Amino acid sequence: MKTLKLLELNLKNFKGVKSFTLQANGENVKAFGDNATGKTTLFDAFVWVLFDKDSRNKKEFAIKTLDSKGNKLHGLDHEVEAKLSIDGRPLTLKKVYTEKWTKKRGSAQSEFTGHTTDYFIDGVPSKKKEYVDKVASIIDEEIFKLLTSPTYFNEQLKWQDCRKTLLQVAGDVTDEEVIASQKSLAELPAILEGRSIEGHIAMIVAKQKEINKQLEKIPVRIDEINIGLPDLSGLNKQMLEGAINQINKEIDEKTDQISNIRNGNAITQKQKAIQEIEIELLRIKQEHESGSKDEVYKLKARIQEEQSNVSILNSKLENLKNQKRYNDDNIKRIEESLVQLRQDWHEINSQEFVHTDACECPTCGQSLPEEQVSAARDTALSQFNLSKAKKLEDINEKGKRGNEQKQKFLTDNENLSKEYEKITDQISEKNEILSKLDKQLKALESNIIDITENDQYVAKLQEKSNLESEINDLRSFAQESILSIQEEIAKLKSERDQYQQDLNKFSIVDQSQKRIEELTQQERKLAAEYEKLEKENFLTEEFIRTKVNLLEEKINSKFKYARFKLFEEQINGGLKETCVTTFNGVPYDSGLNNAARINVGLDIINTLSEHYGLLAPIFIDNREAVTKLIETKSQTISLVVSEKDKVLRVENQDSLKEAI
Repeated sequence: MKTLKLLELNLKNFKGVKSFTLQANGENVKAFGDNATGKTTLFDAFVWVLFDKDSRNKKEFAIKTLDSKGNKLHGLDHEVEAKLSIDGRPLTLKKVYTEKWTKKRGSAQSEFTGHTTDYFIDGVPSKKKEYVDKVASIIDEEIFKLLTSPTYFNEQLKWQDCRKTLLQVAGDVTDEEVIASQKSLAELPAILEGRSIEGHIAMIVAKQKEINKQLEKIPVRIDEINIGLPDLSGLNKQMLEGAINQINKEIDEKTDQISNIRNGNAITQKQKAIQEIEIELLRIKQEHESGSKDEVYKLKARIQEEQSNVSILNSKLENLKNQKRYNDDNIKRIEESLVQLRQDWHEINSQEFVHTDACECPTCGQSLPEEQVSAARDTALSQFNLSKAKKLEDINEKGKRGNEQKQKFLTDNENLSKEYEKITDQISEKNEILSKLDKQLKALESNIIDITENDQYVAKLQEKSNLESEINDLRSFAQESILSIQEEIAKLKSERDQYQQDLNKFSIVDQSQKRIEELTQQERKLAAEYEKLEKENFLTEEFIRTKVNLLEEKINSKFKYARFKLFEEQINGGLKETCVTTFNGVPYDSGLNNAARINVGLDIINTLSEHYGLLAPIFIDNREAVTKLIETKSQTISLVVSEKDKVLRVENQDSLKEAI
């Protein structure tokens, strides 16, 4: 276990203490002094030299010395030096807090511009980071506070952090350990289905909340249904059904009466007679038109055929015109091409040979021999004549082909003209035939007698008209009877609707009763589900209480005097996390005297020292309240209120020190 002891603590101009040395030599010492003599300042100085804070964990506090009027005294260095022993190895840490005065350009006096802090390790100046790292290598700041002040754990640490620290010291209790310790919790794992206790409780709360909402709505829904139930008093379902069936039977009978009237025998006979007359009219018309009409139809068919032939011949003429137009365009194009070929031929034929070859050697520039110049000229002349003859021959060949094509198109045009003349004659012949046929058609149509002039046909039409009038008279009389019957049917339907409305009330009541039963079943089901959740909730609470007992027993077993309450029972039976320190059943912050508080704090420090493996000096304020401290392996610096000591006085095993 690492052991940290305070050998000596030197203060200079620190919080009003001009100069003081706490000579501890690693032993237990007591510092006596009246109020405001600087006892707590010793602890503040020890914390500040390590962590830049006072014993109340405040970073901003008054370090400077004040005069009698409460003004800060300037120009002083504020120093704290702590000589320590770490596992027997000495270490000196020193911090000097100094004002910074700067003389600005053009100013005769220096101005206060802030503070600086100088750091020393074993008398050697060091940077702040080196100093902080050195302190951190000795002890963690939070652990230091826990191990050096009996009141820090209970008075400055948040209860959540207290709880966390205790769980770190004792170790948590697993769910498996809790379940194994109580037989009644054996079915809990199956209920949880892998969920945590907290998650399952949250699920139970959510489900119960939803069930309560539904359970609250069901009676309201049932009341709404009951309020809306129709009154069945004085109604008989069987009598209503019998009355409706009887009315339906009467309506069917009266509907059949209307059909019989509309389909009466007299009307049927007259309609049959009209059908026979219509057949006779058709026969008379066919006989009337059988002679002259047939000739007219045949003649019209012949005219239509000849008109179709003329259309075909006109189409052929149009094709011939298009073909001739195409040939004429080609002839014109060929003639233009032949004119151009003649011009090209004369132009090429008029060309003469001109010799322009050089008569000097291209290498040395000397004139070539006459025989070489003559040979070159003959060769060039031969090539010129050959090229000219070839070009003229090509032109002649193209002209020949063009003439052949032109002659072909001309021959084709002669044939087209003959064909055109032939078809034109045929069209003329067809038009003459059509003219004759039109005259014949007009003559036939003028001789046809209109069917309305046929006496037999006119007599039958009149007979048909008389029958139709008789049918209308019969129907007019029948319509009056039908209207009367329809009024009776309407009254029967209205009566049936009244009975049906009363009968529907029985159906509404049946459906409402069925819905009420469904809601009642749903209510029972929800109540059963809620009861099941209540049982699960009881098991989870039993689990938590068991875990609480196990956890508190496990944690309390680590301490000799201090006891801890980690859960608080709520009015509704639930448990709320907390962390309350007690001694002999009395809560730390509710009635526990100072002596008990200090000893409980020392007990906590003893356990934490074992856990963290570190013994550090313990500063015990208000030490006069304790007649006997519990045993501790750590060095103790007791701060004792002594009215007679107007300046600090230190006692240890060997000597007595007084403040200077």
